[in-house]
Amino acid sequence: MKTKFNSFLLLCVAAVLLALSSCRKDNNLSPSAPTPSPDAPNRPLGTSAIPAGFKVVGYLPSWAGAVNQVQYSKLTHINYAFVIPNGSGGLGAIDNVSKLQSLVSTAHANGVKVSISIGGWNNGDDSGFESLAANSGTRTTFVNNVLNMVNQYNLDGADIDWEYPNDGASANNYSALMLALSNALHAQGKLLTAAVISSDGSSINANVFGYVDFLNLMAYDGDGPNHSPYSLAQTSLNYWIGRGLPKAKAILGVPFYGREPYTSYADILAGGGSPNSDTWNGIGYNGIPTIKSKTSLALSQGGGIMMWELSQDATGANSLLSAIYDQLSGGTTPPTGNPPIGSVISLKGFNNAYVSGENGTTAMTCTRTTAGDTEHFTVIDAGGGKISLRSKAKFVSSENGTQAITCNRATASDWEKFDWIVAADGKVTLRGNNGKFISSENGTQAMTCNRATASGWEAFTVGN
Repeated sequence: MKTKFNSFLLLCVAAVLLALSSCRKDNNLSPSAPTPSPDAPNRPLGTSAIPAGFKVVGYLPSWAGAVNQVQYSKLTHINYAFVIPNGSGGLGAIDNVSKLQSLVSTAHANGVKVSISIGGWNNGDDSGFESLAANSGTRTTFVNNVLNMVNQYNLDGADIDWEYPNDGASANNYSALMLALSNALHAQGKLLTAAVISSDGSSINANVFGYVDFLNLMAYDGDGPNHSPYSLAQTSLNYWIGRGLPKAKAILGVPFYGREPYTSYADILAGGGSPNSDTWNGIGYNGIPTIKSKTSLALSQGGGIMMWELSQDATGANSLLSAIYDQLSGGTTPPTGNPPIGSVISLKGFNNAYVSGENGTTAMTCTRTTAGDTEHFTVIDAGGGKISLRSKAKFVSSENGTQAITCNRATASDWEKFDWIVAADGKVTLRGNNGKFISSENGTQAMTCNRATASGWEAFTVGN
């Protein structure tokens, strides 16, 4: 996450701030970890269909978004961003205090917890954290100041956004700081969380996993035209859980914005972008199908989902937060949203022709005018919310996007597993483990699984 400029500078350089306001990515201590405090939201029973223990965490910046427009019933936690630390352990003033106070009272009335987010991108300047964490005295001062702020504003905890500690001494200082915060906050029943980069976070020592209630994984701002593909979400969860972070503490971050240039999801739609796509005018973002797929991934492989940030969402049927909630609760997900496990189906492409497995003898095509045996596929549950397609006892393979797809695998491994994504019009897209979509190629050549986004050629009508 990134911090904001002062309000005057914001008005003058709003466009620059917009580009700098996202969460971004770019030896161990030995004390035993304290027992984390309970972090279940104080939501009355029966008021939400969010699965028990699953976190839905939204960042709300001080400079954007109205308290009365937050969809509280679809959240469990809100992080108010940002407060900036200094090298002596002090904290800058909270911006827009009345907004924070209103947020806390409204959120608590709706059973949602509120934490103060400390740090942020801050134009890449983490010198305050580096200095205060390097000395036991300034660490103590900082911890006391955080605790005082949390208590003064009736907050539920603190979220540390020191996103880029360095390896070595800096990493150990980070661990020492998080241990001290954990002891102090948990002693009063308060939460301690932190935002971390999507992967390659070696400067976050594994002992920190025991100090925090959960980590917000910033699986966005990656390389390439689409900065937050599904594959990055997979990589992020695999990396942190693979290092020992408990699944329940792995909160998958998703973007409510696109880039480049940095543009809110709401503005993308206002400019003509589709809520069911991931690209508009060269800007990569996450539309509703991708957000729903990531929600399912977080539900099966993580402990929650986080978004930067709430003010950038659209309203009504196009809301990404609503899409998350619907996927979690089944609120408005159409019956066709679930793959027909065990059923035999056909797939008709944009060119009105059928997909053929070609009996496994050649690359698959979408050229058949009628559907025979080789144009029918059994939908197999592949686990983890994914499916496989089997025809003539062989499985469809994405070939990892490196060549035309085939239907000649005797067993189903990663390349033979797909996300089943249903669009608003009822058509289905199939996304491989490489994060790319199967394309019919409009019947002009062998089918592939290398499309970064799904449009007409990547959508199929399901039949019997």
